[in-house]
Amino acid sequence: MSIRIIAKDVYRLQKEVERLEQELSSCPSDKRKELEKRLAEVRVERDKLRNALEGAKEQPPYRKPR
Repeated sequence: MSIRIIAKDVYRLQKEVERLEQELSSCPSDKRKELEKRLAEVRVERDKLRNALEGAKEQPPYRKPR
């Protein structure tokens, strides 16, 4: 996967997290549990891709200057 695609996915997931947080702040209590679960899932996916992106941007140890 290219860095650009991963970055776009991270951005999309970040926007989804923001939208869900906004929705959660104004939702009725009967939908809260469902939204909290979805928010947790999206956060995990976002964090996983963010970590992959950070790892992809790092130079391998054998290419770092001494």
